[in-house]
Amino acid sequence: MAASVYSSRTLSKDDGRYRTHFRMINEQQVEDITIEFFYKPHTISLLTCTVLSLMYFAFTRDDGNQDSNLRVGLIVIVSFFSVISVLAFPNGPFTRPHPAIWRIVFGLSVLYFLFLVFIIFLNWEQVKGLMYWLDPNLRYAKREADIMEYAVNCHVITWERILSHFDIFAFSHFWGWGMKALLIRSYGLCWTISITWELTELFFMHLLPNFAECWWDQVILDILLCNGGGIWLGMTVCRFLEMRTYHWASIKDIHTTTGKIKRAALQFTPASWTYVHWFDPKSSFQRVAGVYLFMIIWQLTELNTFFLKHIFVFPACHALSWGRILFIGVITAPTVRQYYAYLTDTQCKRVGTQCWVFGAIAFLEALACVKFGQDLFSKTQILYVLLWLLCVAFITFLCLYGMVWYAETYGPREKSLSECEDSVYPEPGDNVFIKGPDIGTSPTTRRRGKGSANNKPINGVEK
Repeated sequence: MAASVYSSRTLSKDDGRYRTHFRMINEQQVEDITIEFFYKPHTISLLTCTVLSLMYFAFTRDDGNQDSNLRVGLIVIVSFFSVISVLAFPNGPFTRPHPAIWRIVFGLSVLYFLFLVFIIFLNWEQVKGLMYWLDPNLRYAKREADIMEYAVNCHVITWERILSHFDIFAFSHFWGWGMKALLIRSYGLCWTISITWELTELFFMHLLPNFAECWWDQVILDILLCNGGGIWLGMTVCRFLEMRTYHWASIKDIHTTTGKIKRAALQFTPASWTYVHWFDPKSSFQRVAGVYLFMIIWQLTELNTFFLKHIFVFPACHALSWGRILFIGVITAPTVRQYYAYLTDTQCKRVGTQCWVFGAIAFLEALACVKFGQDLFSKTQILYVLLWLLCVAFITFLCLYGMVWYAETYGPREKSLSECEDSVYPEPGDNVFIKGPDIGTSPTTRRRGKGSANNKPINGVEK
């Protein structure tokens, strides 16, 4: 009898710890609410406004144009699904600038997932008809590989030719790697992804001609300048954010107009920051496999960008291309945070909802490419694909080994949970008030509580 009671208590304790850890990444709460109006539920008011606006648009607009009816109807569906997302979906791991924004992001990702499911069950003529209905100009679109030449006269290296490569796409390349570094926060993983992506281009060059590049373009301009510069910029911002002290003042306690404006602007910055540690000497094989899977899904997502615009024929400057890139970039932020927590936190037994939807989107996009690009993929050389997987695995393991060696040789002694300033994971039953972090929830989250002896201005805002 005593043994069963002890067992039930142990299960209850483990269940409580699991709920706490999963809630940190899937349903982050806002503990320090400064303006209660923005965080109180307004469900009745929202329902009233929704019904009234729907009645207004339904009975006042001209419904004589069938094409306009379909477009407006789809826009209204997306809008009202976003409203439902605010009411029903979880916050995710972030609360800045407001949890409702991340609920809408999750809702839009669910809509995109359902749209991909719908696309899978259409035929090629129906897909083309849908694209031409969205944008009639796509009827005249041509593949970039059909009108451009790649990797020609590579021995001719002039300043004019080099400078011609510094266009809006080069800046987007640089800026994109800065954002990736902000999300991954690891020099080792960022450089591994950068190098493996260039290898990915080489192995899939027989399918996508635009992957062909001159050696100096691939090595110097891509890897060293665009990728390397973006990684350096992103990691520099990470180091700056790691050094900050996160102790937020309520806007009600700030009495100057300038201070209130600055505090409002800082609402769009992280509430806290976590130093991530993807791998250490004590990591299990499961974490090694998890990092390898992370690399494969990342490369798959990048590949989808090029296969989608090649198979469905729309230029890189089209809204379908850059709009998808921006959207995938936004949903990647909570996805990486949730996956990192699942990979490194032994108490987190399942991935977050946004991470699950992102993985489903990546594989559905690949499935759509394979279904509607059978003529292209019939030319696939299986040997190249197998070599690609082996190269990614080898470089990933080499990167992890280097990270472990660096941590053992030059890294500081890692603090235990009891040595950290603030333990964000209390044991169930402890009467501890936790300030939920925004970007991270590991024990190394930099946060100073209200009991700090340092009484300086808070985040540059005078009280």
